[in-house]
Amino acid sequence: METGDRSAVGHLYDRHAPAMLGVASRILRDRRDAEDLVHDVFVEAWRKASSFSELRGSVRSWLLVRTRSRAIDRLRSLEVARRHARSEAAQAGDGPAIPPANDPSATPDQRRARAALAGLPQAQREVLELAYFEGLTCTEIAARCDAPLGTVKSRLAAGMRELRRVFDTSARS
Repeated sequence: METGDRSAVGHLYDRHAPAMLGVASRILRDRRDAEDLVHDVFVEAWRKASSFSELRGSVRSWLLVRTRSRAIDRLRSLEVARRHARSEAAQAGDGPAIPPANDPSATPDQRRARAALAGLPQAQREVLELAYFEGLTCTEIAARCDAPLGTVKSRLAAGMRELRRVFDTSARS
């Protein structure tokens, strides 16, 4: 590849693209984004082939590290864009409307869900609403609530357990 041999790139692609696609897919959680990223990494590898050194590792490792790094960069930029869009929507008043438990326009299931949420401790309700109505990640919720990440995850899990219990009990009635 260092000499610009196109068949070498084809061979590398056939051999390493599946693993690279797996890494990119796990990080980005979107097949098309992952495929685009793998393509971009191969283009970059073609252009920067001279930066590869066998002394520092295998070609596979070199490609996978580049894939992982670029996927994390892309994920962060997508998260920033999403946060920015949510912020603009909230400022414009277009944020997700969370109807009260007694909202007459809500369906029976929506009213039951709101009533179940209202019955949760404030800390659990807050993290569930941020996660499901605002689409925040656990890390974003931790920052917003000024709480440790583990605490946020525990509150989410406890809240979901309680909601399942409430809905399991009401489904049997």
